[in-house]
Amino acid sequence: MKTLFSQKRLAVLAAYLVAIVLAPLLSPRGFWLSLLCQIGITTVFALSFNMLLGQTGLLSFGHAVYFGLGAFATMHLLRAMHERAWAFPVTLLPLVGGAGGLCFGILSGWVITRRAGTTFAMISLGIGEMVAASSLMFPAVFGGEAGISSNRVVGPGWFGINYGSPLQMYYLIAGWAFLCILGMYALSDTPLGRLANAVRDNPERAEFVGYDPRWVRCMMVVLSGFFAGVAGGLTALNYEIVTAETLSAATSGIVIMMAFVGGIGYFHGPILGAALITVLEIVVAGVTEAWPFYFGLLFTSVVLFAPGGIAGILAAQKRLFEAGQLGRSLREYAWAALPFALCAGGLITLVEMAYALANTTEPGSAPVHVFGFTLNAARPLGWAPPVAAVAVGAALLRAVSRRISGRRETTPAALLQRQA
Repeated sequence: MKTLFSQKRLAVLAAYLVAIVLAPLLSPRGFWLSLLCQIGITTVFALSFNMLLGQTGLLSFGHAVYFGLGAFATMHLLRAMHERAWAFPVTLLPLVGGAGGLCFGILSGWVITRRAGTTFAMISLGIGEMVAASSLMFPAVFGGEAGISSNRVVGPGWFGINYGSPLQMYYLIAGWAFLCILGMYALSDTPLGRLANAVRDNPERAEFVGYDPRWVRCMMVVLSGFFAGVAGGLTALNYEIVTAETLSAATSGIVIMMAFVGGIGYFHGPILGAALITVLEIVVAGVTEAWPFYFGLLFTSVVLFAPGGIAGILAAQKRLFEAGQLGRSLREYAWAALPFALCAGGLITLVEMAYALANTTEPGSAPVHVFGFTLNAARPLGWAPPVAAVAVGAALLRAVSRRISGRRETTPAALLQRQA
């Protein structure tokens, strides 16, 4: 039986720690460092959400409340440190954010966990919308539309570290992210973590053996709120401003996407999803105005065709490797790569042409530059190449998919399984 700190797990944690320590050396300033900081924050946020959905089976549409309140709590204390000379180490400020998320979890947890399933999801959505609306009704607390801001540099700091430089801020985020990941992973192996899995899978049976499902759900909401608040505290320090957007439904939606795309059935799934979505959010949004469409398409595709997320896909490849079938599968993927690229390229071109046509100000002219080609979306003939690419790519992809399915049905393993 594996223990929490088995040799394999210690090796993975050590490798992850080395990676986050050495990552800034690739580029100690600028875009790369800012990206790493955001990935660290979203990783903690996504994992805290997965404590509810993946571990306890609670789909929350208002998880940004804990994140945002943690950020506001941190920023208010930071402002008090400047304006009223309050003494508090900046290094420990994320704990203030965690306390903010935990306190709201205590206030709301017992109420929203009366029921699970759709009832919990709707109540969490309602509370999230109420708190988001309150952020504009109480400007003294939330700063109104402009939010509240402050400077994270307060005094000399410990050992001369005042977090004035982006590199120092990165290591603060990386350190807290590592501790939170370790804490949430350890929690999944505790009796409470196991009870959360039991309540997720069969709450009636858990109650029959003497445990209160509502109490278990409430504890997971409170602890999840704490870790989400820590992520909020980190984002307050990183950006030095907190606005009502941190409490919005959009923020709750993006963390749901991170968890689902990464894989809610695996602990490391939200880590992968947070890294991917953060990169796409910055890179794709900087390239095209149609980035919300691509995000929606990605989320829909994962839910329909890969419900286990990225982590589920990787786990499937691991099983193929152990069965000695990975080489054959890689050849099949290579066959499918060309028609998939053709179909995806045509779809992207169509989307960009649609956006260009909708935003054009010159009649008869809507140029689109994509994949090294220039097309005019205002001319009907300009739509012919991408439409043909989508049609041909989809037809070829369907043919390759059928061929791969036919091969897999005739493998020895499939035949033996059919006979059994």
